[in-house]
Amino acid sequence: KQLKFLQTEIGYETDTDIVLDACKKMAKTKTGALIVIEKTNSLDFLVETGDSMNATISEVLLQSIFYKNSPLHDGALIIRDNNIIATRVILPISNSTKIPARFGLRHRAAIGVSEKTDAICLLVSEETGEISYIKDGEFVLYENFNELSEKLKKDVI
Repeated sequence: KQLKFLQTEIGYETDTDIVLDACKKMAKTKTGALIVIEKTNSLDFLVETGDSMNATISEVLLQSIFYKNSPLHDGALIIRDNNIIATRVILPISNSTKIPARFGLRHRAAIGVSEKTDAICLLVSEETGEISYIKDGEFVLYENFNELSEKLKKDVI
């Protein structure tokens, strides 16, 4: 029976509400974050650059990983099927000249991974507290938090 339970847990879709609620709270405190959500392209080649983890996502866990004094806060975090599979991941940096100078390394890294894979990225800026949504190497614009939530839900499926 326990094995059956484990089998039903695998393959769950990412709970975008949990991820967005954590981002919203980190935005209020200007806690920088870079979250990469794996879609169909495997990100195993990136997991190797960081610390592997196997933990179901939760708002508190996401916030504590990116807390400034946490040893895990540098780099990106990768989510696969509602689980955090790696922290402190080093992402490929985009060489695009179209990225405005006001955006730093965190944004260049999110654009870089989304240029090379179908992963989608959420960032929280340490400087402004703004939440950026990046996919296909581009910023996805949104009017408000509800629109961001709708776009993310649609894209994660």
